[in-house]
Amino acid sequence: MTQSIIITGAGSGIGKACALAFLEAGWQVGLVGRRAAPLEAIAAEHTGALALPCDVTDAAAVEAAFDLGLSAWGRIDAVFNNAGLAVVGATIDEIAVEDWKHCLDVNVTGSFLCARAAFARMRTQDPQGGRIINNGSVSAHVPRWGSAPYTASKHAITGLTRSLSLDGRAYNIACGQIDIGNAETEIVANLRQQAEAAGEVFDPVMDVAHVASSVLHMASLPLDANVQFMTVMATTMPYIGRG
Repeated sequence: MTQSIIITGAGSGIGKACALAFLEAGWQVGLVGRRAAPLEAIAAEHTGALALPCDVTDAAAVEAAFDLGLSAWGRIDAVFNNAGLAVVGATIDEIAVEDWKHCLDVNVTGSFLCARAAFARMRTQDPQGGRIINNGSVSAHVPRWGSAPYTASKHAITGLTRSLSLDGRAYNIACGQIDIGNAETEIVANLRQQAEAAGEVFDPVMDVAHVASSVLHMASLPLDANVQFMTVMATTMPYIGRG
């Protein structure tokens, strides 16, 4: 049976790379993001892709998107909670309260709303169950300088993952988290090129394809097995011992 997954933040970066990997593997893929155009472009080129434009902070829009996916496929096997954003680095006294709230709204509330929508449908579908994968970050463990909003949001994701894992057991719903280091998306590539042009040292990066293959592996496991936490990063990234 063809499996289905909804991926948030699917229009670019890690989300797009994961969407393409799942499509190549034969999955039905729901593409969630705020901007419809990049989602529709992917859907136009790939059989099995379904554009589901919505803002993950809008509860009604999230419910509608998940209903569309469920209607199209008959069930939702997996969700990758990937949508997120960061705040420009600064010490806490220089961070606007509005920026803090926006970061938490997208990264935490958005993940909560999508997990909530997924859980409700996985709990009632037949056969029961499914898998929720949350995008943590190495920042869920150790911070970069000036990252209070982002780091706090990613620590919250770890709490959400643990709670979902416990609550989901009774309904055959597995939940895991992938903590990702620097991956070579278009944004990171541009930042790296700018740093190198300025003679600055940039953290090592890895091919984003390694993230996509890791998420695909997690999602492809049978529901009686689960990758609870996975960290994937460039081997020489200064993660161990960061401080």
